[in-house]
Amino acid sequence: MAESFFFGDPFRRLFWSPLVLAGSSSPAAMDWVETPSSHIFKIDVPGFGREDVKVQLEEGNVLSIRAEGSAAAAKEEQHKEAVWHVAERGKGSFSRQIALPDNVRADHIKAQVENGVLTVVVPKEPIPSKPKPRTIAVSSKL
Repeated sequence: MAESFFFGDPFRRLFWSPLVLAGSSSPAAMDWVETPSSHIFKIDVPGFGREDVKVQLEEGNVLSIRAEGSAAAAKEEQHKEAVWHVAERGKGSFSRQIALPDNVRADHIKAQVENGVLTVVVPKEPIPSKPKPRTIAVSSKL
């Protein structure tokens, strides 16, 4: 029983969802919260804007999250006469893939970036309600 609690479906999916970092000094930390109506993912994406982050649903219910920024583009925005002495804050890039459970409503996934946090809300299929007890009329013909 305890084994399924610690290594059940959500944890197995999380451990099998690789985080790939390139040119970044710290990993993109993620929280995954399940509510009765949805799965909510919060991923730290400091320095990335809405246009830098791509969220896609791929085959097999895999949520793919990618962010790419360009330190060169940030440098070009500055004055041409400026001399750079240190450039450690380049945006870099990262990608992450998360295998979603089967009971999600893929056509209703929403994502937003605000204050350096990407929030992805993946609604769940409603759980079918149990039929209420009732009397079924019996007739001589169907």
